[in-house]
Amino acid sequence: MNDVQIEEQRSIEEIEQARTSLRQVGRAAMGVSGKDEAAPFWRTLRQHQLSVYTLVAIGLLVIVDQFQDNGFYILGPEISRGLGMPRQLIGLFTVTAGFSLAVASLPLAWFVERKPRRGVVAIVTGMGWALVTLFTGFVTSPWALLGVLVADGVTSGSVLAIHGPLLSDTYPPSIRSRVLSGYSTFVWAGAIIAPLMVFWLTGPLDFTWRGTFLIMGLICCGAALFALRLKDPGFGRWDTQELREVVRREEHRSEEGLQQSEYELHFFEIARRLFMVPTLRRIFYSAAVYGMMTVPLNTYFVFFLEDKWGLGPSQRALFFAGTPVFAIAVIFLLSRYGDRLLSSDPARLFRLASVMQALGMVSLLVSVAAPVFPLVFIFFGLTSAFIATLVPLARTAYYSVLRPQMRPHVAALEGIFLTGVGGIAGAILLGGISVKYGTVGALVATIPFGLISALVLRSAAKTVNGDLDHTVEELLEEEELQALKARGVRLPMLSCRSIDFAYDQLQVLFGVDFTVDDGEMVALLGTNGAGKSTLLRVISGLGLPTRGSVRYRGADITYLDPERRVGLGITQVPGGRAVFSGMSVLDNLRVFGHLHGGQRRLVERGIEESLAAFPRLAERRHQPAGVLSGGEQQMLGLAKAFMLKPQLLLIDELSLGLAPKVVAELLEMVRRINQSGTAVVLVEQSVNVALTLVEHAYFMEKGEIRFDGKAADLLDRPDLLRSVFLEGATGAGGNGRGRPAAVKELP
Repeated sequence: MNDVQIEEQRSIEEIEQARTSLRQVGRAAMGVSGKDEAAPFWRTLRQHQLSVYTLVAIGLLVIVDQFQDNGFYILGPEISRGLGMPRQLIGLFTVTAGFSLAVASLPLAWFVERKPRRGVVAIVTGMGWALVTLFTGFVTSPWALLGVLVADGVTSGSVLAIHGPLLSDTYPPSIRSRVLSGYSTFVWAGAIIAPLMVFWLTGPLDFTWRGTFLIMGLICCGAALFALRLKDPGFGRWDTQELREVVRREEHRSEEGLQQSEYELHFFEIARRLFMVPTLRRIFYSAAVYGMMTVPLNTYFVFFLEDKWGLGPSQRALFFAGTPVFAIAVIFLLSRYGDRLLSSDPARLFRLASVMQALGMVSLLVSVAAPVFPLVFIFFGLTSAFIATLVPLARTAYYSVLRPQMRPHVAALEGIFLTGVGGIAGAILLGGISVKYGTVGALVATIPFGLISALVLRSAAKTVNGDLDHTVEELLEEEELQALKARGVRLPMLSCRSIDFAYDQLQVLFGVDFTVDDGEMVALLGTNGAGKSTLLRVISGLGLPTRGSVRYRGADITYLDPERRVGLGITQVPGGRAVFSGMSVLDNLRVFGHLHGGQRRLVERGIEESLAAFPRLAERRHQPAGVLSGGEQQMLGLAKAFMLKPQLLLIDELSLGLAPKVVAELLEMVRRINQSGTAVVLVEQSVNVALTLVEHAYFMEKGEIRFDGKAADLLDRPDLLRSVFLEGATGAGGNGRGRPAAVKELP
């Protein structure tokens, strides 16, 4: 190794060390310091001048939100007899209510993604389910009851989409586990208070089930009024913003020139992005299997208490009021430990959560099989306790890999998988089991689903740290680019950094870096299967990378939909014949009219300009595209792109299967497009074709960039070009498609 290579290696190592140090700083800002410690709770609140009002207000809302659900579960047999409903219909109505809750959480997440209004949404929805609880006392038919349950689910959607994310943005990550544990404590306190309300109202006060819902509805209204001072602190107050502040201090930057990206993801783009995160995919799969267990469990355990142990409504109410005491105790004991686990290693949170869930399934089995009632109570209480830890532990862990704006979407999608996928599937499957084997058989059948869910949850420990580093790297990259912009540094038009891409399990791109400047024409060369077309798909949005970023004028567009990229000025002419063969030339051009917003004048003007630029197409404007020659079809593909006046034109295999004379004509048209100010990326196998047109070239081989520099310098790399030459030679002196495979200067 010579001196120059040694110096280059040192520079690479220094850069990597600097990035590693910065990544550690970023992880610490996100709450993961690598130390097994937890900040004092009350001291942290005083230090940041915070109060527990937000936690208490949201906690009261989640308590009264359970009045409707618990009342319906406990009084299910009485409601069933009062309205003449079979038990299976009660279970199906329960799942429907849960599904409506999960579905409602999606539009709520969409509503708050642009402007933080989560405090207002929490108040309005809280008042909504208070009125729904009141109205439950007036239903007279099963269908009216179904409407009430759906309305309750719709208003309760904020519990999934709003409560957890709002708390995470209100309080620092160093106490996040204890805050979420406190919230879970309110949840389980509601599971105590609601049954006690039912017991008190149906027992000593002798209310019917209708009167019980009326009284509980009035109490719900009071809790909603208490929450009127809730405010939204904004997305990422303690995560993203803190990380950026730390990075600025580390690099002595000012805030001047920093601004929010103009290319924020929309709702479905965020949802698509979330499914690209391995940890979140495991969370969703675990939630689906868990839903097959927990939703039927809530329904059938009530009937189990009535059928096997003869418990009436007031006795069942006392039973369900007593078991959450176990949950509150365990949550309290683990809350500080959860913050220690997050600080040291988020993977440990998932491992602990999976163990607790498995223990919960063992306790459930003992509870169902217990020969005496005290054991039923004790072990069902332990089941509740072990399961209660899942929310604060798992949510603390996976919140660390998310941008704050995406947390409502994750909560909503998790609810969809829990109730909409797992809950419905479990109700259908276990409903049949209950008919054949009774409620005991149905309860035992839920246990395997809980164990499988625990295994899936445990697998998230393998991916959470990598996903956390990926999120930190994204934020650090944004800060680097914003700092460059603030200093007046000109950024490239297009920048692909460390792109990995895979088709299912087959990885195609490996750490690809690729840039294009304004007005530049770039050649992307390589053999068949090198990954050239795949890279274009990533740039145009037709494929999402598993790692890395795509930036357009400094803004992150990695997960923007393809149509939005077209609106930004990115257009692709795909390989082969990019035409609709059964349509005329004019109709092919008119297809692009919707990209002009349906404005007919703009469409017609674009068509005329395209036909003027391509006279041969003007002569054949009324003929079907399928009868055009190969070169004319490529012209039509270019004309369609020309209509859009793109700022960046991606051309895949322009010379595919065409004679050299036709290729020369097409290249001249591409040159004219480039001279008008459009940057062009030309993907080619033919080195001859590329080098006649460009000055800057990239060469890809086996999914990696092997050369990046002046096109003329590529001639000095026979180790690269020989692979193209040899591949072409297998096609009888060429590539088998009527064009030269490599430059003549090759040996």
